[in-house]
Amino acid sequence: MCGIFGMTGHKDAGRLAYLGLYALQHRGEESAGIVTYNRKKAIYYKGMGLVSDVFDAKTVKSFRGDMAVGHVRYSTTGSSLAKNIQPFLVKHKRGYIVIAHNGNLINTIALHDEMEDRGSIFQTTMDSEIIAHLIVRYLNRGFKGSVISALSQLRGAYSVVIMLDGLLIGARDPYGFRPLCLGKLDGAYVLASETCALDLIHAKYIRDVEPGEIVFIDRGDIKSVKPYVKQKSALCIFEYIYFSRPDSNIFCNNVYLTRKRLGRRLAHEYKLDDCDLVMPMPDSGSYAGIGFSQESKLPFEFGMIRNHYVGRTFIQPSQFVRDFRVRVKLNPVKDVLRGKKVVIIEDSIVRGTTSRARVKTLREVGAKEVHMGVSCPPIVSPCYYGIDFPTKRELIASKRTVKQTGDFIGLDSLQYLSLDGMLKSMPLAADKFCTACFTCKYPTKLPKKFSKSILERG
Repeated sequence: MCGIFGMTGHKDAGRLAYLGLYALQHRGEESAGIVTYNRKKAIYYKGMGLVSDVFDAKTVKSFRGDMAVGHVRYSTTGSSLAKNIQPFLVKHKRGYIVIAHNGNLINTIALHDEMEDRGSIFQTTMDSEIIAHLIVRYLNRGFKGSVISALSQLRGAYSVVIMLDGLLIGARDPYGFRPLCLGKLDGAYVLASETCALDLIHAKYIRDVEPGEIVFIDRGDIKSVKPYVKQKSALCIFEYIYFSRPDSNIFCNNVYLTRKRLGRRLAHEYKLDDCDLVMPMPDSGSYAGIGFSQESKLPFEFGMIRNHYVGRTFIQPSQFVRDFRVRVKLNPVKDVLRGKKVVIIEDSIVRGTTSRARVKTLREVGAKEVHMGVSCPPIVSPCYYGIDFPTKRELIASKRTVKQTGDFIGLDSLQYLSLDGMLKSMPLAADKFCTACFTCKYPTKLPKKFSKSILERG
């Protein structure tokens, strides 16, 4: 639940990193940071809030250097504090280390304790800082060797962009949980979480960084290694369901078209022929809603209008802020809804509080019936790999039946897409994905316990 960006070999690398983070803003709204590098000195610009809040025109104009690494953050590990803003920057005797990390490590406790016993002093509560300590430990093996050795110690999910002096590095964990793509602009290489960041700066998409791959980019020369034991892919299926921007290609396939297929499949499983209209909860349910409408032949309407100056409620760090934003984010179109039997299409239900507030609003404006179709199965298990539903008690479907969940939300009926239906809607084979949040079957061995910091939300 973060967005990362890196660029090398372009005179406007810092400004383009700023634009790249704008495109990735949906992946995190807590903080933003950019490190620029001119082959002699690294300069760090960072702050809490949105990209537009952190970087003003004067700051962007002052960016110097042909290398840049950027990050937008939502905290799933470590508190929402200024000291935890990424990228993580360290100066050591052989230059600079800069790290932007998307994902969650599951062996944080063991690594942290072992390093502290060796004398390491940690400045943040991020698991990302561990990567920097490991790189420094192995620097006697050279820059490339130190990165390979450091990443070999990590367990869990990581897509990272690393700058080591004049070397830009991109890597994904062997399971490939989180996305990372490679592009090119005017001879300069770009690394980004999603292809929408490449599109904005007119960079050409080359390919995805593959699971277990490390790419080293040095002054226009790019080399790739796959030094680790190959694992069975565990691509995060939630990237398609909710998290990625619909105009991005994730894991080499388009998100928009995948969400439409999810909606079509849901219409096969959820028959509501006597309803008057289909409406999404903008913007997350819009694309599945289109697919549902096309397949069911029910009219598609925007029954709720979104205030685009309010951020995404799911990626806000506290329940209080989420509740407030629910109230100001969407406003119903009363004349469209009054006296109608309405089918809401949602991409997911996590805690249920957001859906409950919205359904209450529809009832208040006169909707005759309110039904809901969800374009994924019930979320019953916590995610330890970087999506923010970390504890079972927060998941409404883990403690209620479908009927009980519908009653809590205030619905006339509720239907989730089946696991089989979801997987058949995907553009890749079912065994390529991590579905642990729906099945409790985790692709990696989990530690016996997690520290409070791993489950901590700011």
